[in-house]
Amino acid sequence: MNRRIHRRSVLGFGLGLGATVLAGCETPPSPAPAPPSAPNSPAVTSTSARTAPSGPSGPATQLVRAESGRPEIALTFHGAGELSITRRVLDVLARHGARVTVLAVGTWVAATPDGVRMVRDGGHEVGNHTWSHGDLAGMTEGPMLTEIEKCRDRLDAVLGTPGTFFRPSQGQYATPAELAEAAKAGYSQVLSYDVDSLDWQDAGADRIRKAVATARAGSVVSMHLGHPGTVAALPGVLADLAGRGLRPVTASQLFA
Repeated sequence: MNRRIHRRSVLGFGLGLGATVLAGCETPPSPAPAPPSAPNSPAVTSTSARTAPSGPSGPATQLVRAESGRPEIALTFHGAGELSITRRVLDVLARHGARVTVLAVGTWVAATPDGVRMVRDGGHEVGNHTWSHGDLAGMTEGPMLTEIEKCRDRLDAVLGTPGTFFRPSQGQYATPAELAEAAKAGYSQVLSYDVDSLDWQDAGADRIRKAVATARAGSVVSMHLGHPGTVAALPGVLADLAGRGLRPVTASQLFA
Protein backbone atom coordinates (compact mmCIF):
# COMPACT_ATOMS: atom_id res chain seq x y z
CA MET A 1 0.00 0.00 0.00
CA ASN A 2 1.12 3.54 -0.64
CA ARG A 3 1.35 4.79 2.92
CA ARG A 4 3.66 7.50 4.07
CA ILE A 5 7.08 6.78 5.46
CA HIS A 6 5.98 8.48 8.68
CA ARG A 7 3.18 10.52 10.20
CA ARG A 8 3.94 13.73 11.98
CA SER A 9 2.60 15.15 15.23
CA VAL A 10 2.20 18.79 16.23
CA LEU A 11 3.89 19.34 19.58
CA GLY A 12 2.69 22.88 20.07
CA PHE A 13 0.69 25.16 17.81
CA GLY A 14 -1.44 28.18 18.61
CA LEU A 15 -2.63 31.39 17.03
CA GLY A 16 -0.76 34.07 19.03
CA LEU A 17 1.35 36.51 17.05
CA GLY A 18 4.49 36.26 19.14
CA ALA A 19 4.36 32.92 20.89
CA THR A 20 3.07 30.44 18.35
CA VAL A 21 5.38 27.71 17.13
CA LEU A 22 4.73 24.69 15.02
CA ALA A 23 7.01 22.77 17.30
CA GLY A 24 7.23 19.51 15.44
CA CYS A 25 6.02 18.03 12.23
CA GLU A 26 7.12 14.47 12.40
CA THR A 27 8.04 11.42 14.39
CA PRO A 28 11.63 10.19 14.10
CA PRO A 29 12.04 8.43 10.75
CA SER A 30 14.23 5.50 10.02
CA PRO A 31 17.39 6.29 8.00
CA ALA A 32 16.34 8.38 5.04
CA PRO A 33 15.71 6.17 2.02
CA ALA A 34 15.55 7.20 -1.58
CA PRO A 35 11.97 7.81 -2.76
CA PRO A 36 10.25 4.44 -3.05
CA SER A 37 10.19 2.62 -6.35
CA ALA A 38 7.27 0.28 -5.69
CA PRO A 39 4.36 0.45 -8.14
CA ASN A 40 2.26 2.64 -5.86
CA SER A 41 5.04 4.86 -4.56
CA PRO A 42 5.22 8.58 -5.46
CA ALA A 43 6.59 9.40 -8.86
CA VAL A 44 9.84 11.31 -9.18
CA THR A 45 9.23 13.83 -11.88
CA SER A 46 10.56 17.01 -13.41
CA THR A 47 7.18 18.29 -14.57
CA SER A 48 7.16 22.07 -14.72
CA ALA A 49 5.68 23.79 -11.66
CA ARG A 50 2.71 26.08 -12.18
CA THR A 51 0.48 28.23 -10.02
CA ALA A 52 -2.64 26.37 -8.92
CA PRO A 53 -5.20 26.40 -11.74
CA SER A 54 -8.95 26.29 -11.31
CA GLY A 55 -10.01 22.66 -11.44
CA PRO A 56 -7.62 20.06 -12.84
CA SER A 57 -9.46 17.11 -14.38
CA GLY A 58 -7.47 14.39 -12.58
CA PRO A 59 -5.44 13.89 -9.42
CA ALA A 60 -2.54 16.21 -8.76
CA THR A 61 0.98 15.19 -9.75
CA GLN A 62 3.34 14.45 -6.87
CA LEU A 63 6.80 16.01 -7.07
CA VAL A 64 9.51 14.41 -4.94
CA ARG A 65 12.87 15.05 -6.60
CA ALA A 66 13.88 16.67 -9.87
CA GLU A 67 15.99 14.82 -12.42
CA SER A 68 17.16 17.72 -14.58
CA GLY A 69 20.81 17.15 -13.70
CA ARG A 70 21.31 20.81 -12.82
CA PRO A 71 23.30 21.48 -9.60
CA GLU A 72 20.24 22.81 -7.76
CA ILE A 73 18.19 21.82 -4.74
CA ALA A 74 15.00 23.22 -3.22
CA LEU A 75 14.96 24.13 0.47
CA THR A 76 11.31 24.06 1.49
CA PHE A 77 10.04 25.42 4.81
CA HIS A 78 6.87 24.56 6.67
CA GLY A 79 5.46 28.02 7.39
CA ALA A 80 4.45 28.58 11.02
CA GLY A 81 5.93 29.95 14.21
CA GLU A 82 7.03 33.19 15.77
CA LEU A 83 7.44 36.18 13.50
CA SER A 84 10.85 36.96 14.99
CA ILE A 85 12.17 33.52 14.00
CA THR A 86 10.75 33.87 10.49
CA ARG A 87 12.54 37.19 10.15
CA ARG A 88 15.85 35.64 11.25
CA VAL A 89 15.52 32.78 8.78
CA LEU A 90 14.77 35.19 5.95
CA ASP A 91 17.73 37.38 6.92
CA VAL A 92 20.10 34.40 6.67
CA LEU A 93 18.67 33.41 3.29
CA ALA A 94 19.03 36.98 2.02
CA ARG A 95 22.68 37.17 3.11
CA HIS A 96 23.42 34.01 1.14
CA GLY A 97 21.33 34.93 -1.89
CA ALA A 98 19.18 31.81 -1.47
CA ARG A 99 15.60 31.46 -2.68
CA VAL A 100 13.28 28.96 -1.04
CA THR A 101 9.68 27.73 -1.03
CA VAL A 102 7.54 28.18 2.10
CA LEU A 103 4.47 25.96 2.51
CA ALA A 104 2.33 28.05 4.84
CA VAL A 105 -0.10 26.76 7.46
CA GLY A 106 -3.39 28.64 7.13
CA THR A 107 -3.84 29.45 10.82
CA TRP A 108 -0.36 30.99 10.82
CA VAL A 109 -1.23 33.08 7.76
CA ALA A 110 -4.43 34.23 9.46
CA ALA A 111 -2.73 35.10 12.76
CA THR A 112 0.55 36.44 11.34
CA PRO A 113 -0.08 37.75 7.82
CA ASP A 114 3.10 39.85 8.02
CA GLY A 115 5.09 36.61 8.14
CA VAL A 116 3.87 35.29 4.81
CA ARG A 117 4.16 38.77 3.29
CA MET A 118 7.81 38.90 4.37
CA VAL A 119 8.35 35.57 2.64
CA ARG A 120 6.80 36.89 -0.58
CA ASP A 121 8.59 40.24 -0.39
CA GLY A 122 11.93 38.45 0.09
CA GLY A 123 11.55 36.91 -3.36
CA HIS A 124 10.57 33.47 -2.10
CA GLU A 125 7.80 31.16 -3.24
CA VAL A 126 4.68 30.41 -1.20
CA GLY A 127 2.48 27.31 -1.12
CA ASN A 128 -0.35 25.72 0.87
CA HIS A 129 0.32 23.45 3.88
CA THR A 130 -3.32 22.94 5.03
CA TRP A 131 -5.34 25.12 7.35
CA SER A 132 -4.56 23.60 10.75
CA HIS A 133 -1.76 21.05 10.17
CA GLY A 134 -3.85 18.08 11.27
CA ASP A 135 -3.40 14.44 10.26
CA LEU A 136 -4.73 14.94 6.77
CA ALA A 137 -4.53 11.29 5.72
CA GLY A 138 -6.77 10.33 8.64
CA MET A 139 -9.58 12.58 7.43
CA THR A 140 -12.48 11.80 5.13
CA GLU A 141 -12.72 13.61 1.80
CA GLY A 142 -14.92 16.49 2.97
CA PRO A 143 -12.79 17.67 5.91
CA MET A 144 -9.64 17.04 3.89
CA LEU A 145 -10.83 19.31 1.10
CA THR A 146 -11.88 21.96 3.62
CA GLU A 147 -8.37 21.98 5.12
CA ILE A 148 -6.88 22.64 1.70
CA GLU A 149 -9.45 25.18 0.57
CA LYS A 150 -9.40 27.26 3.77
CA CYS A 151 -5.64 27.72 3.52
CA ARG A 152 -5.92 28.39 -0.21
CA ASP A 153 -8.51 31.11 0.38
CA ARG A 154 -6.54 32.75 3.18
CA LEU A 155 -3.39 32.85 1.07
CA ASP A 156 -5.38 34.37 -1.77
CA ALA A 157 -6.85 37.01 0.58
CA VAL A 158 -3.44 37.98 2.00
CA LEU A 159 -1.19 37.59 -1.05
CA GLY A 160 -3.54 37.55 -4.03
CA THR A 161 -2.45 34.01 -4.94
CA PRO A 162 -3.39 30.52 -3.69
CA GLY A 163 0.25 29.49 -3.83
CA THR A 164 2.09 27.42 -6.38
CA PHE A 165 2.03 24.05 -4.62
CA PHE A 166 0.14 22.11 -2.00
CA ARG A 167 1.91 19.99 0.63
CA PRO A 168 -0.08 17.69 2.95
CA SER A 169 0.52 17.95 6.68
CA GLN A 170 2.02 15.22 8.87
CA GLY A 171 3.58 13.13 6.15
CA GLN A 172 6.39 12.97 3.63
CA TYR A 173 4.40 11.64 0.67
CA ALA A 174 0.81 12.30 -0.37
CA THR A 175 -1.79 9.55 -0.43
CA PRO A 176 -4.00 9.04 -3.50
CA ALA A 177 -6.89 10.69 -1.64
CA GLU A 178 -4.76 13.75 -0.88
CA LEU A 179 -3.71 14.02 -4.51
CA ALA A 180 -7.36 13.85 -5.55
CA GLU A 181 -8.53 16.48 -3.05
CA ALA A 182 -5.63 18.80 -3.89
CA ALA A 183 -6.75 18.71 -7.51
CA LYS A 184 -10.33 19.54 -6.50
CA ALA A 185 -8.98 22.58 -4.66
CA GLY A 186 -7.17 23.71 -7.81
CA TYR A 187 -3.64 22.43 -7.22
CA SER A 188 -2.17 20.46 -10.09
CA GLN A 189 1.01 19.63 -8.16
CA VAL A 190 1.74 18.37 -4.67
CA LEU A 191 5.25 19.08 -3.39
CA SER A 192 6.70 16.23 -1.33
CA TYR A 193 10.38 15.84 -0.43
CA ASP A 194 13.18 13.31 -0.36
CA VAL A 195 15.31 14.80 2.44
CA ASP A 196 14.16 15.52 6.01
CA SER A 197 16.41 18.05 7.75
CA LEU A 198 15.19 16.84 11.19
CA ASP A 199 15.17 20.47 12.36
CA TRP A 200 11.76 19.88 13.96
CA GLN A 201 13.51 17.66 16.54
CA ASP A 202 15.59 20.62 17.83
CA ALA A 203 18.57 18.29 18.18
CA GLY A 204 21.22 20.86 17.32
CA ALA A 205 22.77 22.53 14.29
CA ASP A 206 25.27 19.74 13.63
CA ARG A 207 22.56 17.11 13.26
CA ILE A 208 20.59 19.32 10.89
CA ARG A 209 23.67 19.90 8.75
CA LYS A 210 24.38 16.17 8.61
CA ALA A 211 20.80 15.44 7.57
CA VAL A 212 20.83 18.03 4.78
CA ALA A 213 24.22 16.74 3.64
CA THR A 214 22.39 13.70 2.23
CA ALA A 215 20.75 15.97 -0.37
CA ARG A 216 21.96 15.75 -3.93
CA ALA A 217 21.23 17.62 -7.13
CA GLY A 218 17.47 17.70 -7.60
CA SER A 219 16.61 17.06 -3.95
CA VAL A 220 13.73 18.71 -2.13
CA VAL A 221 14.61 19.33 1.53
CA SER A 222 12.03 19.77 4.30
CA MET A 223 12.78 22.46 6.91
CA HIS A 224 10.76 24.66 9.31
CA LEU A 225 10.49 28.39 9.92
CA GLY A 226 9.45 28.12 13.57
CA HIS A 227 12.52 26.60 15.20
CA PRO A 228 15.52 28.54 16.60
CA GLY A 229 17.72 25.53 15.80
CA THR A 230 16.95 26.03 12.12
CA VAL A 231 18.31 29.57 12.34
CA ALA A 232 21.48 28.31 14.04
CA ALA A 233 22.03 25.58 11.44
CA LEU A 234 21.12 27.50 8.30
CA PRO A 235 24.39 29.42 7.69
CA GLY A 236 26.31 26.14 7.87
CA VAL A 237 23.76 24.34 5.70
CA LEU A 238 24.06 27.00 3.02
CA ALA A 239 27.88 27.01 3.23
CA ASP A 240 27.92 23.22 2.91
CA LEU A 241 25.70 23.34 -0.16
CA ALA A 242 27.84 26.04 -1.76
CA GLY A 243 30.94 23.97 -1.08
CA ARG A 244 29.36 21.07 -2.96
CA GLY A 245 28.36 23.33 -5.85
CA LEU A 246 24.61 23.08 -5.12
CA ARG A 247 22.46 26.18 -5.51
CA PRO A 248 19.25 26.63 -3.45
CA VAL A 249 16.36 27.63 -5.72
CA THR A 250 12.59 27.70 -5.42
CA ALA A 251 10.71 24.50 -6.15
CA SER A 252 9.29 26.05 -9.31
CA GLN A 253 12.82 26.71 -10.56
CA LEU A 254 13.97 23.23 -9.57
CA PHE A 255 11.20 21.52 -11.54
CA ALA A 256 11.23 23.91 -14.51
